[in-house]
Amino acid sequence: MRDVQALVDAADSAELLIAVDRLAAARDWEGLRDLAHRCREAVEFGRQLWPVAMHIDYRLAWEAPADYAAGVLRPGAGRFALGPLTEVAASNHEWAALAPHLGDAASTSAVAQERVLRGEDLRAHARQIDRGETDALPLRLMDWEPVYALPRYRDRSAAFPQPDVALRTLPPPGPLPDGGAVDDDEAVRALRDTVETWVSQSAGSVAAVAVEGDAAVAVGALAQAHGGQAALLGIQPAEALALLQWAGASGGAYGRRPGGARGRFMAWWAAIALAGLSWPPDPDDLGQALAELRWYRWAPGAAEKGWILRLAIEDPIDGLAWAVDATDHREEEPGHVDEPAELHQ
Repeated sequence: MRDVQALVDAADSAELLIAVDRLAAARDWEGLRDLAHRCREAVEFGRQLWPVAMHIDYRLAWEAPADYAAGVLRPGAGRFALGPLTEVAASNHEWAALAPHLGDAASTSAVAQERVLRGEDLRAHARQIDRGETDALPLRLMDWEPVYALPRYRDRSAAFPQPDVALRTLPPPGPLPDGGAVDDDEAVRALRDTVETWVSQSAGSVAAVAVEGDAAVAVGALAQAHGGQAALLGIQPAEALALLQWAGASGGAYGRRPGGARGRFMAWWAAIALAGLSWPPDPDDLGQALAELRWYRWAPGAAEKGWILRLAIEDPIDGLAWAVDATDHREEEPGHVDEPAELHQ
């Protein structure tokens, strides 16, 4: 490792990244872990090599054996990685492999929920998992939940596809009624909170409203900012939940990605508020309540790029409806096209 130490002493980040690729290709995980340690030590001597150390943590989480992957999972780790390291590790390792090596409750909880998103049933391990704020979420996917859109991590890139329903063609826009808002702070706040990262850490915006009437009235209250016209498309409750989870998992254009586990939590939180249920919910009651609501995607006339969450929800029994209008985008750069799904390279 003397040659690598020379690169550390020279603070040669470009050559160090080539060394990382070489060690990973050779499956020299101990060498990678040692190099990360050397890069962190170098920071104390004024050599800013923490990005290299953080990239090594990402590579270990993604492609190393489970004991090495779990070894980099700790609160605050991977702050500037392509995604939360708990999600990165869970994307490539099963629960049984990671669980014996997980050291803290927060990482254990996040990894468990990430594995649930990938179809694992972890109910038998409930006593092993201190789930914190996600303790109301079942350790399996419910029959009424969708197949969630999951990220695709690679060595130096990651893609975060939108749910298929987000790409479905909407009908032509038309004029909509503009109804007055009513007080429903809990549901409106839950819809806004779903994309809180887009607003607090990026350049996004969000508006949400509750009205007396149907979904068209709710959308009309928000569509005034778009010329008073919009298109609505009826969707299934599971499809709406997939959109909420995708938005809650996303960091938007510039924010830090919270991850799939957090996205599922936010989707359930919004769904419970819309259904008028208390936390924690009975999963079967929630599924039934969501089936009784009517769900819509909506869009104004002009096509837009970037990160978009536009949903409308209608309660035909109580005569109430809600709508949310959330967007975020990257500033256009020469040769750059804003992708409809997150892509980092």
